[in-house]
Amino acid sequence: MLEALAGGIPSTLFGVFFEEINHAGGGGLWAELVSNRGFESGGQNTPSNIAPWYAIGDESQVWLESERSSCFERNPVALRMEVVREVEGGVGIANPGFWGMDIRAGNTYKVSLWVRSLDKVNLSIAFTSRNGTTTLAQSDLTLDASEAEEWSKHEMVLEAFDTDHYARLALTSMHKGVLWLDQVSAMPEETYKGHGFRKELALMLEDLKPGFVRFPGGCYVEGGSLRNAWRWRDTVGPWEERPGHFGDKWNYWSDDGLGFFELLQLSEDLEALPVWVFNNGISHSDEVLPELLDPFIQDILDGIEFARGPMTSKWGRVREAMGHPEPFPLFYMAIGNEDCERQYYHANYLKFYYAIKEAYPDIHLISNCDGTLKPLGHPADLFDFHIYTSANTLFSMVHKFNHVSRDGPKVFVSEYAVVKSDAGQGSFLAALAEAAFLIGIELNSDIVGMASYAPLFVNTNNRRWNPDAIVFDSWQQYGTPSYWMQHFFKMSNGAKLLPFVVESLNTSAVPVVLSAVRIEDGTSLVLKAVNYGQFPVEIRVSLEGVLSNEIDIFASTITVLSSESLMDENSFQNPHKVVPITSLFLSAATDMELSLPPYSIVALGLPLLSSSRADI
Repeated sequence: MLEALAGGIPSTLFGVFFEEINHAGGGGLWAELVSNRGFESGGQNTPSNIAPWYAIGDESQVWLESERSSCFERNPVALRMEVVREVEGGVGIANPGFWGMDIRAGNTYKVSLWVRSLDKVNLSIAFTSRNGTTTLAQSDLTLDASEAEEWSKHEMVLEAFDTDHYARLALTSMHKGVLWLDQVSAMPEETYKGHGFRKELALMLEDLKPGFVRFPGGCYVEGGSLRNAWRWRDTVGPWEERPGHFGDKWNYWSDDGLGFFELLQLSEDLEALPVWVFNNGISHSDEVLPELLDPFIQDILDGIEFARGPMTSKWGRVREAMGHPEPFPLFYMAIGNEDCERQYYHANYLKFYYAIKEAYPDIHLISNCDGTLKPLGHPADLFDFHIYTSANTLFSMVHKFNHVSRDGPKVFVSEYAVVKSDAGQGSFLAALAEAAFLIGIELNSDIVGMASYAPLFVNTNNRRWNPDAIVFDSWQQYGTPSYWMQHFFKMSNGAKLLPFVVESLNTSAVPVVLSAVRIEDGTSLVLKAVNYGQFPVEIRVSLEGVLSNEIDIFASTITVLSSESLMDENSFQNPHKVVPITSLFLSAATDMELSLPPYSIVALGLPLLSSSRADI
């Protein structure tokens, strides 16, 4: 027999962790269709590699070369395109996007580009099929020589009249001459809440009801070296003026269209609190001496001012110019990522900690050091706990936080997942163990303040980490079992743990964990259980503090996540192979018997009659 005590659950307990890994942002959540928008990914020494751009026509017809001739000081590289020989249908340049552009009939797309020429310009701008044989949408840009002699920006909306999920953007001309191109962008007009996020992927995040968004990494924050670390100030302001950078930890270029501002906006759109993980002067290969850290500290203080400062402040004005006059609610920040064992982390941490606390005492600061086994030895509001392990090991950690001291800072389980052979590319077994682990977190939510799965996204064309919660390509997406597992916890934020007693009816050694909550608005109860064993388990559960006649029996439901094989996965071909199935549960009561199928996650949704919805 097991007894569980009551308690309040933080409104931030379960959230999501976004890292620019696996092309999660560029080529994923960020809806920009053009890859290497500013021709900068090959570096600033020219001529440079402009991939994935490629020529339409051969060398005798069109000459393409990168030059340091842009009008943007921080993005000096532009493309020089010379049409050497006039060809029917035109020659020029094409961009395949991130393994294809999803262009759909009836949808509209905003294309913008910067152009300069010494002569008149006659440029065709079109979305075509990947092999160029079918035009999907098309517009023309015509300028006389006087209009083209200086750099100018041009925007147009293209409506597609055909569909290709792996299309390309083609810029072509049938007229001899030279023109320069820069900062070529294409975005679907319909994005999540109009803020540039790929709608289908953002809606999958919204469905999780996250309490927070941790960003932008991860190891992405540190960089393989500091010269390639993510810098917030390089990711704000007009997109054309963002220099982009090579993320040398995950080995790909980012135009940084999805920057600091956009990640703050994403958090707001999801009604979640932002958690900013910032670089503390440490990368995977180099570290800043504590005595040289002051400029790095000022940089982060400026970043906080950008997020929170009034419109009268320097960086608050930049935020206002980007369309958000009101401050963002930035109250959580992590000082580094997985840096506790680095030589200068403790000294650097303390300098950041005291400087931020002096200026912003209401910001909760998160240490990289694990305080579950011994005191941190330095002040913190929360500390990171990361766990990537096997399914059995994670299940065995259900009670990991039972004995953590309640006198110190709270735990932030900012990265957890089952990995390696147990995980496949997102197995049901992984989700099963993770669900049990989260129930343990929920039951210890007096000391665990936040938790998030990692990584969140993967573009199947660039899988740098495995497994991940949400899988996508240019036009389709699905959730792994680990994604669907998180749906069982989306009503827990802000809820109240209910005391209960559970008794096994058919076995003495029960591989089962349970929790029960009353959701924040008081309208229903949720009982969750995980059976990690190979046999059905019969249990009796008694919920305390509520009467059976207070439950709306006819609206009660049971939701089960299970599968024929522990290693079952979802896929593009079968995206719903392992998903929760909900049905009515007419046996609902506060003292009831429940049958848990082998290897299953089960949730009972028990709505309360309107007369019974006062807080317990």
